[in-house]
Amino acid sequence: MGQRDLEAALPAGTDPRRHARVLAQVHEAALNGRALPSPLRPVIGASWQRMRRLGLDPDSRAAAPVLNFEQLEARRRASGLAEALPVLRGGLISLAEQAAHIMVIADAGGAVLWRDGSAAVRRRADALGFVEGVDWQEESVGTNAIGTALVARSPIQVYSAEHYVRAQHSWTCAAAPLHDPRDGRLLGVVDLSGPASTVHATTLALVDAVTRLAEAHLRTTHHAELERLRGFAVPVLAKVGGRAMVADEHGWVAAAAGLAPVDRVALPTGLGPGRTWLPAYGGCSVEPLPGGWLLRLTEHDTAPPTRVVLDVRSPRRPELTVAGAAGTWTHRLSPRHAEVLYVLASHRDGRSASELSADLFGDAGRTVTVRAEMSRLRRRFGGILGAQPYRFADDVEVVVRRPPDSEAVLPHSLAPAIRG
Repeated sequence: MGQRDLEAALPAGTDPRRHARVLAQVHEAALNGRALPSPLRPVIGASWQRMRRLGLDPDSRAAAPVLNFEQLEARRRASGLAEALPVLRGGLISLAEQAAHIMVIADAGGAVLWRDGSAAVRRRADALGFVEGVDWQEESVGTNAIGTALVARSPIQVYSAEHYVRAQHSWTCAAAPLHDPRDGRLLGVVDLSGPASTVHATTLALVDAVTRLAEAHLRTTHHAELERLRGFAVPVLAKVGGRAMVADEHGWVAAAAGLAPVDRVALPTGLGPGRTWLPAYGGCSVEPLPGGWLLRLTEHDTAPPTRVVLDVRSPRRPELTVAGAAGTWTHRLSPRHAEVLYVLASHRDGRSASELSADLFGDAGRTVTVRAEMSRLRRRFGGILGAQPYRFADDVEVVVRRPPDSEAVLPHSLAPAIRG
């Protein structure tokens, strides 16, 4: 379920100048309500629809909000991207300079945090307002590779008049989202941008490959941190007795005692010392350890959950809240888990593996992938999910909180059951 689809703007063998002229005609026709002389790529068409609903002026040259120095430094520290910066710079800066591009790294909120590469292109970007600290979300500057990748959650190249704002038509951009391998959280977007005349069909594949290398670096670092925690956890658990586990702040289990082996446990948002409740285990006490938590499971507070709230009002922060007599627990969902749970909430009678495969992929044959994902979900969320068919438990009340605009429900998703 983690496969990326590359949305390149320029198919191999296409003449860039001719393609730019066609796109300009499509742009004019779309803005004037006329029939399009050539079809738009779906990801671009969906973005343009969002821009029209926002009422964004395609001729706007108003400056997007820019962070001051202190704000920019704070966003850099909070982004989680600094650790990946050496890999990204090593893989992209020399190429950016040779190809008359700049490498741009933005955080999950669309703020441009770092910008390196060709000095001449940086000066052109300055004139456009494409500077460090600027807000480059779609809502601020229209359809663009960074902002649209944040919404679509997939790599994308945007060329010439595919940009909604005319001032950007002389640019080509290729961007890929970068995720935290510890929890699947979107950290930001890696982008190569340059003059439209420098467009190349392979740029997006390169950006995506380097982004994957950066994610692999973060994963290796996490494994080393978990090993260090494991060395500390084993003697701690030997002294504790009873059912207990030591997990890092993302829920990855370093060691456990008296429990079936599990790689990860879903921890509530904002976990702190004291007592908490986990859907898969019931009540537990929480004690801080260097680099993680000691979770001692109790024999009481194991009442099953009675209510589930799936909140998809935020396009980038879907959450699941599970409540019962023993307590309430809230967890931020990955995009894929949000999709699955939304489909199951829409079909309380349940879905078979083949039906869920068609719902998510438009292909009923990807049942092995679906079963593996559902197995992970059921381990993580305990008694709220059943199987044969996959469904929310019959005795659990399910509430879905949606945004007013149906198109804003999980806007990153391409799942037929959601976009259909």
